[in-house]
Amino acid sequence: MSSLVVIGTQWGDEGKGKIVDLLAGEADVVVRFQGGNNAGHTLVVNGKKFVFHLIPSGILYQRVRCLIGNGVVVDPKILIEELDRLSGVGIHVGPERLGLCEKAHLIMPYHSLLDRAREERKGRSALGTTGRGIGPCYEDKVARKGIRVSDLMDGKLFKEKLYQNIEEKNFLLKNYFGLDPLDPEGIYEEYIGFARRLEPYVTNVSWELAEAYTKGKRVLFEGAQGTHLDVDHGTYPFVTSSNPVSGSVGTGAGFAPNRIGHVLGIVKAYTTRVGGGPFFTELKDEIGDYLQEKGQEFGSTTGRRRRCGWLDLVLVRDAVRFSGIDSLAITKLDVLTGLSELKICIGYRIKDREIPYRPSSQRDMEATEPIYLTLSGWYEDIRDTKSFEDLPLNTKVYIRTIEEYSGVPVSIISVGPEREQTILLKEVYGRQH
Repeated sequence: MSSLVVIGTQWGDEGKGKIVDLLAGEADVVVRFQGGNNAGHTLVVNGKKFVFHLIPSGILYQRVRCLIGNGVVVDPKILIEELDRLSGVGIHVGPERLGLCEKAHLIMPYHSLLDRAREERKGRSALGTTGRGIGPCYEDKVARKGIRVSDLMDGKLFKEKLYQNIEEKNFLLKNYFGLDPLDPEGIYEEYIGFARRLEPYVTNVSWELAEAYTKGKRVLFEGAQGTHLDVDHGTYPFVTSSNPVSGSVGTGAGFAPNRIGHVLGIVKAYTTRVGGGPFFTELKDEIGDYLQEKGQEFGSTTGRRRRCGWLDLVLVRDAVRFSGIDSLAITKLDVLTGLSELKICIGYRIKDREIPYRPSSQRDMEATEPIYLTLSGWYEDIRDTKSFEDLPLNTKVYIRTIEEYSGVPVSIISVGPEREQTILLKEVYGRQH
């Protein structure tokens, strides 16, 4: 067996969907192991655009088994909508192609309601969440009062837990946020309908992965969001509620970390961020507008305009350290075409001192200034380039600079949105077990 973990090295939106889609063609199993439908992976295949929020990107390959791990928080309504949307374009996804872990926690209507109410109450200090209920669902999970897929499949137990939770949530909604209470009976009936639809898909993901390991199959783990949105290692509190690092494969899919063969880090050729929080290389000028417009930088999940800036290799180096990244995939390199000068952040300065890693305290992050290395840009169209050697000289220098300062080699270069607009430099599926 060989296994591969694909993670984002920045603040998400690095183009993981395309890379996972490309690599899924060589996989037997593709697994989501954290996050929820706050993630959005966009694929362009034969000019057709697909956006997935819960279903792993490998679903476009008929032979691939896709799994949603226990570390994912699942909105059953969204999952069913994705299944129906695929069916509408002629892609049938039955239980033989998709598995939903029985241990995964469910997003309930009160989770998204609380999420939005909190953001609205914070006003200008809002975190910029997607409002999809991800955080509140993880809260209930840690507080040991969450509702899991296995609970939903037991109507009596589900009703008992639901009514207990809604009693508490309604008190909060009514007395703190001034909102109308929720009707537990209506929610119960709706979710029992979801249970009937999803029951055939329910499985034990950890057990399936152990079987795949024994049979020597190739497994690809698809991360959501990016390293610096990690609840422990990211720009806290402007983070997501899960751990988008490679170690989460152990907790979010029940797969032993020492069985991971290769960790692939996805690096957008520049940096973007959606929502609030520090962004040290952000460009609030015509270059930032150029990157936003040419890169079509809008969130896959929310449609929000992404903030854009120069490539920050300090973030990438931190991601390499957190996840043991073996190689990098560079995406959206073609977007930089047409800029005469490019800057790469290689360090930070806080007042009179330089630091080689991202600071943790909010005050330090507010005072952080990037230290830039300036490189020459290129004007040649690279979208149809088939090999590294055929890239413009300045493009090759840009890539080699990323390798030098990140400390790991580049294995994949994406020069356009389509599958075939990709240069493969090294094998990434890792050692055989």
